[in-house]
Amino acid sequence: MTEQSTATRVAVVTGAARGLGAATAVRLAADGYAVAVLDLDEAAGKDTVDRITAAGGRALAVGADVSDAEQVQAAVDRVVAELGAPVVLVNNAGVLRDNLLFKMSESDWDTVMNVHLRGAFLMTRAVQKHMVDAGFGRIVNLSSSSAQGNRGQANYSAAKAGLQGFTKTLAIELGKFGITANAVAPGFIATDMTAATAARVGMDFEDFKRAAASQIPVQRVGEPEDVANTISFLAGEGAGFVSGQVIYVAGGPLD
Repeated sequence: MTEQSTATRVAVVTGAARGLGAATAVRLAADGYAVAVLDLDEAAGKDTVDRITAAGGRALAVGADVSDAEQVQAAVDRVVAELGAPVVLVNNAGVLRDNLLFKMSESDWDTVMNVHLRGAFLMTRAVQKHMVDAGFGRIVNLSSSSAQGNRGQANYSAAKAGLQGFTKTLAIELGKFGITANAVAPGFIATDMTAATAARVGMDFEDFKRAAASQIPVQRVGEPEDVANTISFLAGEGAGFVSGQVIYVAGGPLD
């Protein structure tokens, strides 16, 4: 890092109230970053902030709808004012609106696209200038193994595949400023989202996890910390020559 970015060491994690986002925020705080815990509901981020501060870290809960340009800019301005200029951005915010194509509403489609794709675009656009000024930046976008296609997830799969193209373009455009951009694509991770998927298909979550684990080479499902550990590497100084990559955190090989 440059002297300026070392002094600030601020990270923003979207969708950080729970699940992958919370685990990532906690891990980045342990790595030494002050972390903005951004979520739709600011109050929902309090638990993550409390976990970080209890361990001696610095964190700030910020409420914003990542698909709303004005709210995004206001959130980033607040982070800069209260924590400092961010040099790490993790675009994790996401929602599910699963359904088979013939049942999928326009609202189901638009909501998923707006949060995942528009949200990542707006957050990155708002934060990148601070990374350019620092001469250092790390952008990590959360894709998914569903980017390869998954029944009942035409919207989610399209959004997660779109994030991979977005990531590669960011890497090309921003590399000369000392900024890397990578995507992490989790496989089956035990979170509220996968619990919701189990409920959608009418399975007990523990049975759902066992069935998934039997198909994974390492014979277990992933935990949020598995993803956070990979993001931690990509956010660090040591990953400066890794950019434009999609890393599948899935317990086995995926193309």
